[in-house]
Amino acid sequence: MLKFMCLGSGSSGNSYFLFSENYGILIDAGIGIRTLKKHFHTYGLSLKQIKAVLITHDHADHIKSVGSLSSEFNLPVFATELVHGGIRKNYCVNPKLKAENVRIIQKEQTFCLDRFEITPFDVPHDSTDNVGYSIQYDKVNFCLITDAGHATDCFGTYIAKANYLVLEANHDENMLMMGPYPAYLKGRIKGGYGHLSNKEAACVLAEHMTEALRCVWLCHISEENNHPELVRKTIDAHLRSVGLIAGKDFQMEVLKRRMPSGIYELE
Repeated sequence: MLKFMCLGSGSSGNSYFLFSENYGILIDAGIGIRTLKKHFHTYGLSLKQIKAVLITHDHADHIKSVGSLSSEFNLPVFATELVHGGIRKNYCVNPKLKAENVRIIQKEQTFCLDRFEITPFDVPHDSTDNVGYSIQYDKVNFCLITDAGHATDCFGTYIAKANYLVLEANHDENMLMMGPYPAYLKGRIKGGYGHLSNKEAACVLAEHMTEALRCVWLCHISEENNHPELVRKTIDAHLRSVGLIAGKDFQMEVLKRRMPSGIYELE
């Protein structure tokens, strides 16, 4: 059986664990290795279950511990060539990845790890490069889209395939514009290479989700410009307006910024 756990989601650190009985994939490593060990231990898991690391992009909150993880457990790290270049240059990654653990992937080209069929696809963001992942495991499809400045046509392609979806809902537009951030940062966040708002996440869900979608986890929630209940209400209201009901037609949960989600079984 396939299982999923979020270790943390937000600007303080992002990491997600997708695993079967024999093979585990860590998506992003933006949480300190000691914290990861603690969270894994709490849920009866071990970092030794991780067999590979997938990276979305090279911002510190997604790669902080990738060097130490790869070094300690001799793990291959999969990312686009541009993202690997960003990892090499990022001051927060120490130690750097060994050459033998660098794996180059290309967007829209599927590769296999154990029984996982993984397709990276483009996600617009102001990093060196950024990808989402569509992951097929037997009959289950898992998709992750985070740090997206705007929704693209390919989002719809992969959301329509998904049984389980992790989707960014970073900020409430009114909270952002009325909040304390300087103008340049507000512009960056709401721009086409920043982050998806609650309303944008709701629209992309309403347009592309299918009856096959069983659960949506909303990720990368801003601490300053959003609130879990506001996320739920905004997205639920928009979906109800097009005849979709969270909790009935599919499950919807908001991931915590600094705490594990617990383990979900993906059937």
